[in-house]
Amino acid sequence: MTSSSRPAAPGSVPRRPSSSTVKPSAALAPSAGMLPVERADAFPGRWAGGVAMILGPTLMLCGALLRVRSDFFYPAQLTAYERHPGLMATSYALFAAGNLLLWPAVAVLAARIGARTPGWGLWGGVLTLSGLFARAFHAGADHMAFRLADAEGAAAATRTVSETYGAFQIFSALNLAVLAGWLVLALGAWRTRVFGPIRALALALMAALPLGVLKGTTPLSLVALTGLTAALLPTGVGLLREGPRPGRAAVLRWVPLSLIALALLVVLGQAG
Repeated sequence: MTSSSRPAAPGSVPRRPSSSTVKPSAALAPSAGMLPVERADAFPGRWAGGVAMILGPTLMLCGALLRVRSDFFYPAQLTAYERHPGLMATSYALFAAGNLLLWPAVAVLAARIGARTPGWGLWGGVLTLSGLFARAFHAGADHMAFRLADAEGAAAATRTVSETYGAFQIFSALNLAVLAGWLVLALGAWRTRVFGPIRALALALMAALPLGVLKGTTPLSLVALTGLTAALLPTGVGLLREGPRPGRAAVLRWVPLSLIALALLVVLGQAG
């Protein structure tokens, strides 16, 4: 009788099978539930990441184009909002939504970089995501400034923004990350050959996108966002094509459920 067939001693803890005895297919198999879910180390997965890489840059570029005729600084932005509230509100909403959608895109890209060089993936992802959070804070300040313009007029809103613009807020510590994160991420993508030199350079152009509250669109803004789109959109399309497509039943089940969930989130959010 071999040692592997000996009974365990009384009170002893059974030995776990070594990693070599676990079948690779078991580690890589998707969830057996209703919704196919990729393994945890692939978070947030190619579907979320691919869709985000397509929609995020596109929405930000559209938002920037809608306010391209207004002057860059906040007095002109508030004046433009008073004259064209629907246009400016849509512009800022699209830009903010695109910024929000970038986090799964950055997470997937950082994971791919980190699979080859962990340090570049870690710091590129951490810095870039921190910059996205800072821009989300700026979007909240933009929203409040527009609400003030609705209530008191553009002149009063401009005066209030002028008096409080330099007030301390914790997210100002992330201003450097807003710019440097894209440079580190792009350099990591190039060094690990996740991106070629041209697409890595296009991604690095995002470091030139102006940051802050109530910022308009400049030619440099359009260059940065065009570079982001050129870098991420082809990658997003490639991600969606990498694996098997969902079946018709899954699409018919999850598309309506996703739309209902989104509508419910909007309704509940508006209800406070």
